[in-house]
Amino acid sequence: MTETFVLVPGMWLGGWVWDGVAERLRAAGDKAVTVTLAGVGERVGEGDADLEQHVADIIAAARGHDNVVLVGHSYAGLPVTAAAARIPVSRVIYVDSGPLPDGTRQLDMGPPPESTDPVPSRPWDQASDPVLLAGLDEEDLALLRKRATTHPFGSVAQPLRRGGTLTPPASMIACTFSLEQIAAMRAAGHPFFAAVDDDMVIRSLPTGHWPMLSEPAGLAELLRA
Repeated sequence: MTETFVLVPGMWLGGWVWDGVAERLRAAGDKAVTVTLAGVGERVGEGDADLEQHVADIIAAARGHDNVVLVGHSYAGLPVTAAAARIPVSRVIYVDSGPLPDGTRQLDMGPPPESTDPVPSRPWDQASDPVLLAGLDEEDLALLRKRATTHPFGSVAQPLRRGGTLTPPASMIACTFSLEQIAAMRAAGHPFFAAVDDDMVIRSLPTGHWPMLSEPAGLAELLRA
């Protein structure tokens, strides 16, 4: 059965970051739709989009396709969770992310912001951030520095509201956390894994936080599996 993978990037990056994965999915016979969220990437001039706008972007990208698989990386786990509750999809896959509970804000997962301006991109300095940037070569890092943009503040400040009741099968691909670390964090009640149930399939792809660049072949294989 041919599936349509709707690939949603995390903060600062446009749909281009999925190109290597999308190419492999299409070569294997599936469809792939890469999404650039409002206010990011080539859409950076569209203003201070909020989380609901990003949910709408994902729903629009999925419209008209059959056997849709929503894939959310990092921040995109928030709008993907809401979109999956509102439209019929075959399954949901979280990449170094998870099905966070209602009321969660991306803003709460890091230090308090200094302003309500668009969130600046990270410096992409592997020496100061070796864990998250593991697996990226100099070409990858140069591409990130060139193409990353600011991210709209409204989207990280607005709490998640599913606004629906659909519960498609969900799975997780963990890159910067080992399966043992995830089990320990779940047992400790860590909020990042609060909505992960015992039936969720979790697969490991040991690399940095951007596996679509560091391990595109391995990521495409796991998405199809």
